[in-house]
Amino acid sequence: MANFLTSVIVAGWVCAIALISVQNARPVTIQFLFLQSVEIPLGLVLASCVALGMVGVAIVLPLWRSPVPSSRYSRDDLDDF
Repeated sequence: MANFLTSVIVAGWVCAIALISVQNARPVTIQFLFLQSVEIPLGLVLASCVALGMVGVAIVLPLWRSPVPSSRYSRDDLDDF
């Protein structure tokens, strides 16, 4: 079920990027501080931002998960002591 939900979310993003990029076909420039990029289509900017975000989350998410303490004994075993 999780794979299906992931596929639906990714498909929704792809459709949204396609729809926005078709409606806004003019090239855009990206400016950061005093750096400026060449003119590239808006769809390419959106697709690259989404791809970088997905890769970034895939890298950072395992680092945020707290490790589950592995206990050798269950609670029932501890009641005997």
